[in-house]
Amino acid sequence: MVNHSDLISNLVSKDTTEVQLSAPQLVTASLRRGEGALTDTGALRAETGKYTGRSPKDRFIVEDNVSSHKIHWSEINQPISEEIFDNLFEKVIDHLNSKDETFVFKGYAGADESTRLDLQVINEFSWHNLFVQNLFIRPETKKEALGIDSQFTIVSAPTFKADPAVDGTNSEAFVIVSLKKGIILIGGTEYAGEMKKSIFSIMNYLLPEKGVMSMHCSANVGENKDVALFFGLSGTGKTTLSADPHRDLIGDDEHGWNDDGVFNIEGGCYAKTIDLSSEKEPEIFSAIKFGTVLENVVLDEEGTPDYEDKTLTENTRAAYPLHYIDNARIPSVAGHPKTIVFLTADAFGVLPPISKLDKDQSMYHFLSGFTSKLAGTERGVTEPQPVFSSCFGSPFLPLEATVYAKMLGRLIDKHDVNVYLVNTGWTGGGYGIGKRMDLTHTRTMIRRAISGELELGEFEKDETFGLNVPVSVTGVPDELLMPKNTWLDKEGYDEKANNLKELFKENFSKFGEQSTEIAQKGGF
Repeated sequence: MVNHSDLISNLVSKDTTEVQLSAPQLVTASLRRGEGALTDTGALRAETGKYTGRSPKDRFIVEDNVSSHKIHWSEINQPISEEIFDNLFEKVIDHLNSKDETFVFKGYAGADESTRLDLQVINEFSWHNLFVQNLFIRPETKKEALGIDSQFTIVSAPTFKADPAVDGTNSEAFVIVSLKKGIILIGGTEYAGEMKKSIFSIMNYLLPEKGVMSMHCSANVGENKDVALFFGLSGTGKTTLSADPHRDLIGDDEHGWNDDGVFNIEGGCYAKTIDLSSEKEPEIFSAIKFGTVLENVVLDEEGTPDYEDKTLTENTRAAYPLHYIDNARIPSVAGHPKTIVFLTADAFGVLPPISKLDKDQSMYHFLSGFTSKLAGTERGVTEPQPVFSSCFGSPFLPLEATVYAKMLGRLIDKHDVNVYLVNTGWTGGGYGIGKRMDLTHTRTMIRRAISGELELGEFEKDETFGLNVPVSVTGVPDELLMPKNTWLDKEGYDEKANNLKELFKENFSKFGEQSTEIAQKGGF
């Protein structure tokens, strides 16, 4: 019988284990160990090898008497046996015990103290430990940290490679969650985002059981306490569009919604940096300084990042604590949302840049979660691919998608929330023909929506999708608002739009009879 807690305790208490180091200490350790390099602004740049994105086929949940009847088993939530987990766990612990140094962070997930998760992260790499220190919520003092009795522990050993024939994995990389033992075991991949998303999956399991909605979204709030949520998958603009100098940032990726309002699950931001510029995204650009971790960003000889260089991957990232954003809301809690924005990067180029959804359409599009999987966010993705991700976050949902959708529907009704669908993808044609939506125009449309200005104007129905499209938006050319008008090839538009319409219908059929009414009222 494997005594998991004793093995973890012994590893953490070793003389060679560094617990709760400061950011300067971790940066120093990373440079000493040859794990990274400093940029000209003092950020730490690290490379993640061949794993530059998540590996969804290498993610498993241990099937046991706790998980077997609760988890929605699927290609996303793949079951694995307790025996395989235990064998790998012992191997990983032995691997870490053989190292000259290991690094431990103790902190929290969830800014709402009544439902927060006490966690511990054990890292082989010092820069990974800095990453989790940036992304999770940090205790105010080392004494507080040392007193945390963790509910979940991440054990991360990137240089331990599994042997699929012996270890029962799909490849050398693995991310295995044991809900029963409160352990997340990661090996074979240096991509730090696996740690962040594993904890999000845990919160998506725990919060709904407490009557709290968990959401893959960013959030901000204005002077009038007008909270806005931005749902969307990686690359759709959650981080960029929620970083507004005129509004306080609550968080950029993961939130909960309880009886008091919304709260950030994290203590930092994990922003994409490809094509980053101070002009387009000044808040993110300014946050890349000492203590920030840059992943896979190419540097020149003087340590200056080239954010346009895609040599290593398009999925280049910056991980920084929330307070690096000047207008961050700390503690990261706020009231109930007034506006919800569903972000989609439509590679077909046929969805309107902004449209207002009624309640039924909101539920339909939330369950559909349509976007285009952008290059670099997962291994093997080299150009945008149409994808449907339930609740705009199916890779991180251990429960049935309808659990989250029904919760959101009740909250929209209860708080009378306005919902908009915003296309940050292509216009004037699909990928390879048209061009990406202008960020300035997208920002303008969203600001008009949040301010309530769009509510006062006229709308017209999109003929293919039945969406309510504004006739005009101050600051945006009228001809951009109805997508067909931006296409030279009108027949080509009709063909692509109808293709996407059929893809929506085909995808929605997987939800079965329980979602028939939503499909009839909110679909096409």
